[in-house]
Amino acid sequence: MLTATLRSKGQITMPAEIRNELKVDAGDCVEFGQIAPGRYELVAANSEVTALKGMFGPAKKTVSVEAMNAAIIQRGAEERCAAWIRMCPR
Repeated sequence: MLTATLRSKGQITMPAEIRNELKVDAGDCVEFGQIAPGRYELVAANSEVTALKGMFGPAKKTVSVEAMNAAIIQRGAEERCAAWIRMCPR
């Protein structure tokens, strides 16, 4: 198991072996997901959107781009994306 030390400002230096495997570099975003009480997993947030293709199997129905855009706006995705960008500046 690899370890890292938490610094006084809440920062850690990720071991090079992990950075290389996750393909992350300085300024890249990572996500922390709770997998159990007291246990978290770290995931690189640098995947291409095309990597998601086929994740849920074949489409059950087709949706127009206009309908997708309307749903995105309705759900407030624009604000969530803006907040994410503010949290992870490049």
